[in-house]
Amino acid sequence: MLDLRSILLFAPGFILGLTFHEVAHGWIADKLGDPTARQAGRLTLNPLAHLDPIGSLMLIFAGFGWARPVPVNPLNLSNPRRDMLWVGLAGPVANLLFALALGFFFQLFLEGQFQREVLGSSILTLVVFMGVQINVVLAIFNLLPVPPLDGSRILAGLLPASWTTGYEEFERAGPWILLGLILLANFAGVPIFHYLIGPLAGPITKLLLGFGGSAF
Repeated sequence: MLDLRSILLFAPGFILGLTFHEVAHGWIADKLGDPTARQAGRLTLNPLAHLDPIGSLMLIFAGFGWARPVPVNPLNLSNPRRDMLWVGLAGPVANLLFALALGFFFQLFLEGQFQREVLGSSILTLVVFMGVQINVVLAIFNLLPVPPLDGSRILAGLLPASWTTGYEEFERAGPWILLGLILLANFAGVPIFHYLIGPLAGPITKLLLGFGGSAF
């Protein structure tokens, strides 16, 4: 469970990241012919339209959480397999762009205030710093090709059509596989996501924050 200070520093980047992520899904789907998200009022930057009550509580008590998925109807798309690939990719791209914007702001205004001890840094500096880290991790995590993560939509769009039946079986098992990985990581102490995400997340985060090869 996160302490109150950590929640206050973590929440802005996480909540805004999830908001941009879900809006990006719905916006791309709308551009490709599916108005479902727009009609449901989900093309809004109001975080309250996207937060999931249980996902928010899990963030506090378990250290991970989720938003309400934006509704997408593939039947409204002209080429569902191809278009769902772009819909899936939109969310992680939105997180990376948000991390890029935060990193630019950090380097321009806050890097000089950042203390390597971290505790000596201002609240705004820490919120922006953590926002970059969180959104890089969100992007890479969602690119994992495990249903219902966005990476599974991308993978489905890249696979040959003849593999559709076999992939549908994998899609049904995917949520249980993901739940098992989360339980291993959060309750059994197996750092599976550190191994899957860390090799990319660390260097990208340092690059966006302007630290180059230095440690932080």
